Order: sequence, then C-alpha cells, then structure tokens
Amino acid sequence: MKQSRTMSMVEAIANVAVGFWVAITAQVLVFPLFGFHAAPAQHLAIGAIFTGLSLIRSFALRRLFEAIRQQAVR
Repeated sequence: MKQSRTMSMVEAIANVAVGFWVAITAQVLVFPLFGFHAAPAQHLAIGAIFTGLSLIRSFALRRLFEAIRQQAVR
C-alpha cells in the first residue's frame, strides 16, 4: 500500500518531535562535558535548528524510499 505525502509528513513530524526532546536532553547532559555552557533558550534554539534539518532529511528520505518502492512494484 502506498503512503501518502501527508502521512509521510505526519510520520516525519512525530519522529522528529521525539528526536527533538532526546537531543535537548543529550545537549544538557553532554555540552558541559566538553566545556560548553548554554542557557535553556540556547539549547532550544540549537535543538530547533537541528530539528528543522532533521525534518527535511526525514521527509526527503521517506519520499525517496517510497519512489523506489513504487518503481519496484511496476
């Protein structure tokens, strides 16, 4: 069964939302180990930038693999 673009986006958003909170938690724990100190707002901003990139990557890969799947079905 083919996954719609809308459902691809919903899946990508859910995946990235979970990843956002994992990344923020990791930053708070790991940054100090390397001598980096960031305010909570900075952690959120850094997380937001990487989250946006992750969302684009996730959606693009999902569509690529869907296109590959569609070619294999033909």
